[in-house]
Amino acid sequence: MSSRLLGFTAATHTPFDASGQLRLEIVAKQAEHLQKQQIPRVFIGGTTGESHSLTADERKQLAAEWMKVTRGTPLEVVVHVGANSLEDCRALAAHAESVGARAIAALAPSYFRPRSVDLLVDSMQQIAAAAPATPFYYYDIPSMTGVNFPVAEFLQAARDKIPTLTGVKYTNSDLAGLQRCLKLDDGRFDVLFGCDEYYLAAATLGVQGGVGSTYNFAAPVYHRMLAHYAAGDLPAAREEQHRSVLLVELLVRYGFMAAAKTVMGFLGVEAGPARLPHANLTSEQKTTLRRELETLGFFSWIQ
Repeated sequence: MSSRLLGFTAATHTPFDASGQLRLEIVAKQAEHLQKQQIPRVFIGGTTGESHSLTADERKQLAAEWMKVTRGTPLEVVVHVGANSLEDCRALAAHAESVGARAIAALAPSYFRPRSVDLLVDSMQQIAAAAPATPFYYYDIPSMTGVNFPVAEFLQAARDKIPTLTGVKYTNSDLAGLQRCLKLDDGRFDVLFGCDEYYLAAATLGVQGGVGSTYNFAAPVYHRMLAHYAAGDLPAAREEQHRSVLLVELLVRYGFMAAAKTVMGFLGVEAGPARLPHANLTSEQKTTLRRELETLGFFSWIQ
């Protein structure tokens, strides 16, 4: 029901102040930064956006602010509306449509989990129906939800039940399953890859779009990677992908969420602390992280 979400979509952080409250005035800075990085689109309130640590009202405020600051700009907004309460999901979906979101996405309930593909389809159908004019993406992220059905089976079961089903945000290391999704119904579905550190492998299989957190602060690495790939220079493309691997490994050692928000601060976009149960970096850790990023060459990579 819509064109595909091509290119890199940044999964944005939710900005907080020092006390952990929403700091919505930072959204404009995030949007300005991403446009300078030639990022066409944002995915808000997802895993990177700490959605499960936000209230439903905070998520609506966040969506409304993003729509306000991007109005009249090329930057598109995809709103994640998944939660454990399907009623909350439906309310978030309806709100996202009312403010003009480009698309919505929802991960599976993860406490009381659907025990079959059919129950997953029924759950996603309820959410999508609350936004009947907005493209819907299923957000597959089994490492976080524990829901690990083959995504192609979900798409097959859902294609005639969810009229707005457009594709899937595939944050999953199963590349065989990825190929099944890409080939299903002659490539009918828009498959957005969600594992930044091996996006190049997905690109060789036919993926044309990705959603990820490192696109917030390392977009030039990925732009160069795809340019090299398009030019047939695989060694150069692999080198850029390896930089992504090194960067992700470094941030994971510090605790990815807090470290990634710290990196945004280094770039002049203060996203604030992460909410509990995430830990945050001490002043000493921030100093050490910056030193390690400099040693890695990160700040030259993103010029």
